Amino acid sequence: METKRTGSVYSVAQVNRYIRNMFAQDYLLAGLAVTGEVSNCKYHTSGHIYFTLKDGEGTLNCVMFAGKRSGLSFHMENGQKVIVRGSVDVYQRTGSYQLYAREITLAGDGLLYQRFLELKARLEEMGMFDAGYKQPIPAYARCVGIVTAATGAAVRDIIQISKRRNPYVQLLLYPAQVQGDGAAQSIVRGIEMMGNMPIDVLIVGRGGGSIEDLWAFNEESVAQAIFQCPVPVISAVGHETDVTIADYVADLRAPTPSAAAELAVYDAGALERGLLERQQTLTRWMERQVADARARVDSLRRYLEYASPLRKIQDHRQRLLELEQRLDRGMERQVADARHRLEMLSAKLEGRSPLARLAGGYGYVQGKDGRGIRSVRQVSAGEDMDVYVSDGRIRASVKETFAGPCPGSAR
Repeated sequence: METKRTGSVYSVAQVNRYIRNMFAQDYLLAGLAVTGEVSNCKYHTSGHIYFTLKDGEGTLNCVMFAGKRSGLSFHMENGQKVIVRGSVDVYQRTGSYQLYAREITLAGDGLLYQRFLELKARLEEMGMFDAGYKQPIPAYARCVGIVTAATGAAVRDIIQISKRRNPYVQLLLYPAQVQGDGAAQSIVRGIEMMGNMPIDVLIVGRGGGSIEDLWAFNEESVAQAIFQCPVPVISAVGHETDVTIADYVADLRAPTPSAAAELAVYDAGALERGLLERQQTLTRWMERQVADARARVDSLRRYLEYASPLRKIQDHRQRLLELEQRLDRGMERQVADARHRLEMLSAKLEGRSPLARLAGGYGYVQGKDGRGIRSVRQVSAGEDMDVYVSDGRIRASVKETFAGPCPGSAR
C-alpha cells in the first residue's frame, strides 16, 4: 500500500477483503444459529434459495445454495419462523454480508408442524390414509357417538344441530380430555369404548385452537384408534382451515363440529319432504301406467272384438242375410219376369186356344175314339161323333160325307 502524510489509502477491494478475513477469523460467525421470520423468499431456477430473516429490530440477508438443499426438509414460505444454521460471510464484490445457510428447521409451531409432516408421511406410507379402508357413513343413523369435551362449543353445536335436524336420533357422549397432558390417551379410550357400543357412526373432535391445543389429534395412538375403530368415524377438529392427522385417518372429515353433526344426522324434515315428493312422483307414474294400460286394454279389446269368432260369425250372418236378401230379390225378379213371360205366352196361347175359337162360333168334332176329326175321310155314314161348342157338347151321327173345300177357305 502507498503511504502518504495524510495516512494510508486502501482500495475498495482491499477493504472488502480485510473485512472478509475478519469474518472468517471470527469463531462465532463461522458457525451460528439464527432464528427469525422468513420474508422475500425466492426459489431461483439455479436451485439456490434467497430469503431474508427478520425480527422486530432488524433484517439479515440469507442464501442456501443448491448443494446444501439436503439441509431443508420442508418448503419454505414467507411468514414461517425458522432456525437457520450456517456462517456469516462477506460477498466481496458488493461488500455486503449475509448468512450462508447449511440447515434450516422450523421453530416453535414450526417444530410441531415438522413433526406433523413426518408422522403424516409415515402413516401415509403405511396405507392408513388409503381410500380402500374408508367405511361409508350410514345415511340414516339412529344412534350417534361423540368423543369430545363435555363442555365447550363443540358438543353444544353438535347437540343443537342434531336435535334440530332429527330429534329422534340418540346421542351418546364420551367426555374426553381433548387438550393437555393425557388428552391423547383419553381420546383413545373414548374411541375404543364407543367402538363397542351399539352406535351407527362416531364423531371425534373438538373446537378450534392453536396447533398446540389441537396436538392430541396429531398423535399416532389416536390415529391408530380411529383406523381400528369398527364404527365409521367422522373427524371434526377445529375450524375449516385446521387439518390434523385424525382428519386423514378418519372415514370422513368435517370442517367443523357443526358440519360433523349435519353429516352424521340426517334431516328428518327433508327426508319426509323427499318421501312425500317421491310418493307424489310414484303416484303420478302409477296413474300414467294405469292410464296407458287401460288404453292398451281398450285397444286390445277393440281388436279382439274385431278378430273374435263371434264377430266373424256375426259378419258371416250379416253377409248371409245380405245374400239371402239379394237372392230373394233375384228370385222375385225372376218370378216377376217369369210371370210376365207367362202372361205374354198365356195371352198368345189364349189367342190360339180351341176354346177361344169355340167362343168365336167355331166347334170341335171328336170321334168315338176320342180323336179330333179333321177330315171327312176319318168318318163314315152312320158313325156317331161329338161336336163341342162354346157352351156344351152335341151328340151327332154322320148321315153323309162330302169331300171338297171348306166354305170360306182359299181354293
